[in-house]
Amino acid sequence: MINRNGKAKQHRRGACVGPLACHVNGFAAFLLREGYAAKTVKEKYGLTIDLSRWMESCKVPLASLDEEKLRQFQINRQRRCKLRHGDMWTARQILRYLRDLGCIPMLRKKTDRTALGHLTGDFEGYLTSERGLSRSTIVGYLRVVRRFLIDRFGGKAPRAAALCPRDIHRFVIGHLKNDSRSEAQKTVLALRCFLRFLHQRGAIVIDLAATVPAVANWRLPHLPRSLPPKQVKQLLASCDRNTPRGQRDYAILLLMARLGLRAGEVVNMTLDDLDWACGEIVVHGKGQREARLPLPTDVGAALVNYLRRTRPACSTRRVFIRMRAPRQALKGSEAIGRIVFSALKRAGLNPEFKGSHLLRHSLATNLLRRGATLTEIGQLLRHSHLTTTQIYAKVDVAALRAIALPWPRGAL
Repeated sequence: MINRNGKAKQHRRGACVGPLACHVNGFAAFLLREGYAAKTVKEKYGLTIDLSRWMESCKVPLASLDEEKLRQFQINRQRRCKLRHGDMWTARQILRYLRDLGCIPMLRKKTDRTALGHLTGDFEGYLTSERGLSRSTIVGYLRVVRRFLIDRFGGKAPRAAALCPRDIHRFVIGHLKNDSRSEAQKTVLALRCFLRFLHQRGAIVIDLAATVPAVANWRLPHLPRSLPPKQVKQLLASCDRNTPRGQRDYAILLLMARLGLRAGEVVNMTLDDLDWACGEIVVHGKGQREARLPLPTDVGAALVNYLRRTRPACSTRRVFIRMRAPRQALKGSEAIGRIVFSALKRAGLNPEFKGSHLLRHSLATNLLRRGATLTEIGQLLRHSHLTTTQIYAKVDVAALRAIALPWPRGAL
């Protein structure tokens, strides 16, 4: 075992035997670096010894350790003792650790060799190389296309030439009844893209993309959801800046409140994006676009405080990481959404919309009320088109009432 001084010590269960004997101390040191408590490391260390002994008794060489062998180990361990919560997570951690060391082969991605797999694989290559879409968008498109092809052809090999407008209409109408408008729009976009791909490749003669029904999308249907400046300050003040988590969350919320960053832009921010010499920050926005924004003094101070006092040493270059072990970068925009939701709850605020975009909308709305133009707001929010910024023209309700036409009472 590894003690607090970084030296090996004898485990109470005795020396480790088996294929993992030379890796148990290294694995324990890795866990300590990832921020696990000594008690947790001790438990994981004990499970590693048990796994190594099982491998020794079952004649399982190190190079043969994989997910199937872990399943067999789990069954054997259940017969001998009660499995603790997290035991199999620890076993998979060991597997990843050994793979990173190169001691066992990396897990190979299963290749779908069916006709459906070949067609969706070609479409995936098209989206990656020719369209340049992000990985998350590609995954969403593939999910829609697989569902469409299975719905049309069942277990048979898909034949693109057999597709007709009726198949498309039946799929769209039948599968989008319970979807939200935004999800329905994503499905329709994915279907159109796939049909254009088939037409471009010559798999279908007629461009069926034009037959995909459109989803109703009225522009600017509602007022932008925002918080007044007083409530934004209340939200920021809810972070306990005497704690590591509070310092991290305060820096995240301040970035969104002062610069209008999206959740994904905060999550993907790296240490290399902070240009302290020039007082700027590089933002990786939508469509793989980059922008340099000035770093306000209060935002810079919050980041410095977090980086110097709170953020532990870890392998990732991402700025914001988990407060609990393992020390990894925050994953996905959902993590930022949870931070915003928790801050709203602490501050006693209950707006209708509680997503991470709330602070972005609040910044734009408050700037407009203070005299900023839509063009200036669009530049700060990095909108590609001015029409995207036009929703904020609706925040001045009093001015809108002044230009509203009288209601034709006699028409009723």
